[in-house]
Amino acid sequence: MKTLVIAEKPDMGRNIAAVIEPRAKNNRSYLEGEQYIITWAIGHLVGLAEPDAYDPKYKRWNIRDLPIIPEQFRIVPNPKTKDQLKVIGDLAKRCDHIVNACDAGREGQYIFALIQQQLGLHQPVKRLWISDLTAESIKQGFAQLKDGSEFESLTLAARARSEADWLIGMNASRAFTTRHQTLLSVGRVQTPVLALIYDRQKEIEAFESQTFYDVKATFRQDSLEYVGTWQGDRLTSQERSERIAAKVKGKNGTISKYEVKETKEHPFKLYDLTLLQREANAKYGYSAKKTLDLAQGLYERHKVISYPRTNSNYVNEQNIEGMHKALNMLKSTPYGPMVQGADPNRVHKNNKSVCNPERVEDHHAILPTLKRPGTLSKEEQHIYDLIIIRFLSHFYPPALYKQHTVLTEVEGETFKTNIKELLSLGWKVLIQQDKDKDKERKSSKSKKGKDDEEEESQEWNDRSFDVLADKPVVCLKSEVKEKATQPPKSYTEGTLLKAMESAGKSMEDEELRDAMKDSGLGTPATRAATIERLKKVGYITMQGKKITVTQKGRTAVELIRHAGVELLASPEMTGQWERRLHQISKGEASADVFMKNVQKFTVSIIDKVSTQRPAPPSMFGDSEDGKGKGNQSSKRSRSTSETGKSASATARSTGEPESNGDPGASQAASSGVRVPLGDCPTAGCGGQIIEGRKGYGCSHFKSGCKFVIWKEFAGKSISHAMLKSLLTSGKTQLLTFKDKSGGAFKARIALNESGSGQLTVQRESTGAAT
Repeated sequence: MKTLVIAEKPDMGRNIAAVIEPRAKNNRSYLEGEQYIITWAIGHLVGLAEPDAYDPKYKRWNIRDLPIIPEQFRIVPNPKTKDQLKVIGDLAKRCDHIVNACDAGREGQYIFALIQQQLGLHQPVKRLWISDLTAESIKQGFAQLKDGSEFESLTLAARARSEADWLIGMNASRAFTTRHQTLLSVGRVQTPVLALIYDRQKEIEAFESQTFYDVKATFRQDSLEYVGTWQGDRLTSQERSERIAAKVKGKNGTISKYEVKETKEHPFKLYDLTLLQREANAKYGYSAKKTLDLAQGLYERHKVISYPRTNSNYVNEQNIEGMHKALNMLKSTPYGPMVQGADPNRVHKNNKSVCNPERVEDHHAILPTLKRPGTLSKEEQHIYDLIIIRFLSHFYPPALYKQHTVLTEVEGETFKTNIKELLSLGWKVLIQQDKDKDKERKSSKSKKGKDDEEEESQEWNDRSFDVLADKPVVCLKSEVKEKATQPPKSYTEGTLLKAMESAGKSMEDEELRDAMKDSGLGTPATRAATIERLKKVGYITMQGKKITVTQKGRTAVELIRHAGVELLASPEMTGQWERRLHQISKGEASADVFMKNVQKFTVSIIDKVSTQRPAPPSMFGDSEDGKGKGNQSSKRSRSTSETGKSASATARSTGEPESNGDPGASQAASSGVRVPLGDCPTAGCGGQIIEGRKGYGCSHFKSGCKFVIWKEFAGKSISHAMLKSLLTSGKTQLLTFKDKSGGAFKARIALNESGSGQLTVQRESTGAAT
């Protein structure tokens, strides 16, 4: 009898067949040779059953029927791919051995395990575990097939992940939806990610900008000129700032302190998937999903990179030879000029910034394969370029700098200067023209609240900084610069991926970042799907690169937190769950204990939501759609009885969602939600101010209240914090405006007493409205 090889996707199956059975007969859904029959899954062929498979009563959502906790989870075939499942079953009857050739990772292991369980396959199983689809890797992988039993712990972790997501997604979504009579999607990972975005947006809205001043002075010593920044407590008085500037202008000074040291900047780490997604978002604006799709295409179709769904930035010792071969291959490609400056001796097994087997688990870092790239699309080329330049950088020396720190004293005032003098570009010659990425990296490393306080280094790349500490200087000019403290930055997909990787913790230290990888939110392969899901259910929206929480997303987080189930929205705690799943995959923790804890938590969710006060209708009213409540109620009733997307259904569309089991995703996406932001100031109205697309209006608009504050006024965006000030005190904090001639003036936005929501600008100096 023959051996059946089950790959995860058709392309992978055909690639394998080309190596192990090059003369195999093509039978459309499988390839058959003398020794092997090669077929494939198409993603998830089998998934967890819907709740009504356990009891028909679950077709209608009722909080009294919760929690739904199956004694044993049932699985069902995906109706769309049942024919391929039957093909695998029929082929298996003709084979006495099976090779699991699904993706080398947790979800690939689960896809095979479900097929094996559904079809009742009892043949001995071997495991193909490879990180790229080159002929050489496939050949070597089949020569070193592993016993399937070695991966039992990984299967247990995959089952636990899927079943935990089902329990929380199905139960929590039904509980919150039925309690509040609107579709609310809740998930083990998606909800903490939503909470991250919500908390950041609340910080931004609550932020009140403060004006401060910098005093800059230009000094000359012989032919050398340099700029220093005044040192001392933050200057909040313009008058004092101008006195300091006038005091030192034209005066002689001395250098009170001068330090210089050489520094090295080593190449950045090789890419894991999350880091690649972050950089592609920063440089090209690609979404996490788009980058994953492009990288998967480079891996599966073009076979020019290794397995991309990795969480490692390092390689094993056995990868070093392949890296050298790849370097040699690139000589005859358009990257040839870059290869000329590369030194193969820099990449070796003792170079811990590249080769660190302790940091490599299922897969090594993303590397180019030995296959020369053919015709790539523009977007594929962008991703391939990133990977190649990062790869080549490790064959180059570090960039060398001299860091100069100068303290200049004039008339008792001290000014600080930081100069970063370039000595040698080293590996940075590869990205010399990549200014935007370098700026993005620097800004992302700036600590919150400090970027306006710390004097950044001035880069001297075209000349040397030759200052003499014992010679006097003269202050040629001085000036006062008005600045304002900046709010935290909105998340982009790139910065959100970083936050997900560290479970929301702000970590600049690379070692801490690595340590948190096992307890982040989701996995590298699934974070893109989580972000896409939040978009799909209507919780977040994109404003350019910025991620913004919708009113529906705000309400979901607030209701979950007010219910007393903080864990559902806790990034750090949910990250610990992912860490426990990782331990299960290594045989270091019990899947049974993990699932019992998940069941207990599921019961506690239902208990707490059941006693939560139903949200008032005003929280879910839509002041812009003009539809009656009866229509909305009917729509909710219909959707809650007819929808209930299972974990398996979602998995087929997204790969490995970490927060599936979420009902009514498509209907939920169109459900409007409005959270009260304050009382309507119109006399006798009694309504609540709620947010619309273009303004903040009264919830009693259908009863005739015409109060509205538009979101844009006098060149300013009216934030929630500004709205609160307008509603409570009738005016905002002090703001800076520009007059027609370009001059700046201080004023407040004030609310007229007419009750219409009309705004005016009140100058601080005169109090007169303009």
